[in-house]
Amino acid sequence: MNAAITIIVPGFDVADYAAEALDSLRAQTRGDWMAILVDDASTDATGALFTAAAARDPRFRVVRHAERRGLSSARNTGLDLVETPYLGFLDADDVLTPTALERLAGALDETGSDFAVGAYVRLRPDATGGYAVGDVQPWVAAATEPGRRRTTIDEHPDASGNIVAWSKLSRIDFWRRAGLRFPDGRLYEDQVVAQQMYSRARRFDVVPDVVVHWRERADGSSITQGKSALPVLREYLAAMVGGLDVLEHAGHAAAVRSRVRLILTMDLPPLVDLARIHPDDAYRRALGAFAREVWARGGAHSDLDERSARAVAAALLF
Repeated sequence: MNAAITIIVPGFDVADYAAEALDSLRAQTRGDWMAILVDDASTDATGALFTAAAARDPRFRVVRHAERRGLSSARNTGLDLVETPYLGFLDADDVLTPTALERLAGALDETGSDFAVGAYVRLRPDATGGYAVGDVQPWVAAATEPGRRRTTIDEHPDASGNIVAWSKLSRIDFWRRAGLRFPDGRLYEDQVVAQQMYSRARRFDVVPDVVVHWRERADGSSITQGKSALPVLREYLAAMVGGLDVLEHAGHAAAVRSRVRLILTMDLPPLVDLARIHPDDAYRRALGAFAREVWARGGAHSDLDERSARAVAAALLF
């Protein structure tokens, strides 16, 4: 069977998780895929796991970076090697659900849209030392329920809340036509790229199914778990502002409003909690400047719950 789908799987020191990610690819109900496994100069057994997978299954191809270059660069390395009609991503510590490729590629086969986006849930540490699958969070549901075919970001502005690369399957021609690449050397690189996808797509499909289990590592070592560090916070805030810039410059006003509302209700309150106890006043200043900028872009028109309203009021004074 000729492959129709390429999944890019970047990994750095993910030996504890990579086997489960690769097993989730092998378990797909749609089998016409190949995977490019990009070892970003791991110092653990990640490279050996990738090599062993490729030795057992010719659908896996391994590429290695001689020096660590970061997640964006690893994804871009894979992008340059894609020869199939469809393209997707899977971080090597996450897990695809068995029907993920069938549902996403099936939508694209049916509609001819530029990409399809699905729902996701957290995979959180449990009391037994393993991981438990969480529920679909409200902002994910708002982006992916109900299912839609051949929609646009103006017709469905809440889709802008789904900002992760690995919840989507795209046509490679769309990525090349739209000039999409991940920004090298940046954290939270998905955010800007996602908004570029929504803004530049002619049409996209929405699949309400959960397609990925997103792991929250028990050791706290993933990038998304490091927001108490000031440099990481600055990257996170810059990514959110960059995504808003993309939507605003492309004239998608409803999507900007939707994204601002979500940032103020989901992203800002936990950051304010961190800022209140943070030893570095620069952390509060950075968050305050961010809050004032987001508020100026339409926060005053957002319908906020009590906790979010209190968080916004505090952040505007930092």
